[in-house]
Parts: sequence; C-alpha cells; structure tokens
Amino acid sequence: MKRPKILGITGANGFVGRALCEEAVKRGLSVRGITRTHCLLPSGVENVAVGNVDGETEWATALADCDVVIHLAARVHIMHDKSRDPLAEFRRVNTMGTITLANAAIVAGVRRLVNVSSIGVNGPSTRGNLEFTDQDTPDPHNPYSVSKWEAEQALRLIQLAGELEVVTVRPPLIYGPGVGGNFLRLLGAVHRGIPLPLGATKNFRDLLYVGNLVDFLIVCACHSAANGHTYLVSDGTPVSTHALLRGLARALGVPSRLLPVPPFLLQMLGNVTGSTAEFERLLSSLRVDSSKVYRELDWYPPFTLRQGLQATADWYRSVHPN
Repeated sequence: MKRPKILGITGANGFVGRALCEEAVKRGLSVRGITRTHCLLPSGVENVAVGNVDGETEWATALADCDVVIHLAARVHIMHDKSRDPLAEFRRVNTMGTITLANAAIVAGVRRLVNVSSIGVNGPSTRGNLEFTDQDTPDPHNPYSVSKWEAEQALRLIQLAGELEVVTVRPPLIYGPGVGGNFLRLLGAVHRGIPLPLGATKNFRDLLYVGNLVDFLIVCACHSAANGHTYLVSDGTPVSTHALLRGLARALGVPSRLLPVPPFLLQMLGNVTGSTAEFERLLSSLRVDSSKVYRELDWYPPFTLRQGLQATADWYRSVHPN
C-alpha cells in the first residue's frame, strides 16, 4: 500500500468529504480539501477554493503536488428537480467537471484519481436474490446516474491511455452523522414517534455507513491492485425497510411505530400523490455484490450496520435533543 504524499479531496466540505478529511488526518496523511469557496474544514486540512465545478474549472493550484485525488464533488440527485434541462445541468458538473479534473490531474502529475460514482449507474433496483456487480450492463435511470455513467466512460478511456490511474467506486445509499435528505427525514419521523405505513415491506437494500466508505476510499487511494477497477461496496448486511426503521428506533431509544400496510396499497398511494419514486425506494430491493472488494483488496467493513445506525442516531440526538 503506497501512501499518497498529498491527498486531494474534492467536495471536502460535504457530508462524506468532512468525514474523509477527518479520517485521513487521523491516519497521518497530508490532506488538501478542494472546495467551491473557502470554508472551515477539519483541523489539519489545507483548503483551496476552485469556484464552480464544470468544464471551465481551473484546477492547477488545487492539484499542485497532489499524488492522489479522491473526487467527491458532484451535483447530487434532486427530488422534483426544477431545472429547465436537468440532464444538461448534471452533465455540466458531473461529466464535464470530472473530465476537466482528470485532464488537469494529468498535467499536474497526479498519480491516481479515485472517482466516487453511484450505484444508480447499475440501475434503480434489483429483483429477488439478484445482486448488482461491476460486470452488469449499465442501466442509468435518471439524469444524475446518466451523468455519472458518462463520466465513468470518459475516465476509463483516460485510464487505458496510461496517463492516470483511475479507480471507480459505486456506493449505494450512504448514511451516518451529518446525513441529509430522505434518510434524515426518516430519522426525524422515527424520533418523533410518527406512525409509518412500512411494517409489511419485504424488500432488501444494501446501505453504506460513511465510516465504512471513507475507510474504503483510503484503501482505494493507496492499494496498487485497485487501479483500473470499478468497485461496488456496502456494509454487507442487506436490510428491509421495516427492519431498518426498527433498527433506527432501537438506536434512538424510542418505540418503533410501524403499520403493516400492504406494499401494493403504498404503490397506489404513490401514484395518486405523485410520489412514485419516493415510495419505490422504500419498497424495492437494491443489493450489491461486494465480493470483488474482499477478494482483490482484502477489505472488509470495519463497522457493522448496527454500529453505523447507532452512531447516526447518537449524532441525531445531539443536534435534535427534543
């Protein structure tokens, strides 16, 4: 395992970025947090601002002397996107921004780029006991995942040219202290004791605790065998929606209030209310095969699902004490 001289982290002020900065510093790495504007980052992290991430970004100063860059900066999936052309907006940041970064990295002499993509490149869901693998035919299903897949393809060509090592990581839903979005809303609902009509779900979804993700990203930055590969990674414990909610309730120290409403009724409700996508995520399965990670990199998640949920619940209670 080769330690980077300077580890550059784009999107260092985000949910995953802050956790990655903190862990990398703990391990004695020299870390440069690359952000859109100057901001306060964890102690020990140098901050360089580059402005908007797109095809015109000037990366030279941020990449100077960096040995490895972990690319987290992205325009993330937005529910009910109001953009006039969502795909164009996602492409501007996630595709063109990544390509520009990779080309600038070559010029700066960066050795490796670890690109954090999305499991959405594989598709929206899995059926039965099937699991997504890196060998599946990609099936990006929305503008966000399309832009991520296009970035992956461009990086693959750059990697094959031999001028830059590239590692691609496709995580599923990431949770942990500082999480936002739908997971945060679920936490709030469980904490407040709101009855949820999800007690009859029979799906299984793989999740990824942020502590496991940052540990794996550091391995991808250092391990020689990772070059040129795409990895799917998770906590290794698929969980149904109702079991997840029970686990969150246990971690929060509150009763779980789940109503056993048949899934087909929830799907009908989603169709009527225009919330089909939200209900689909709660009811469908999404499983990933992480065996390649174990086999090639000898990496196993350092935290269990239960430990991850407990850490997330502890954080939530610290910022929402009532």
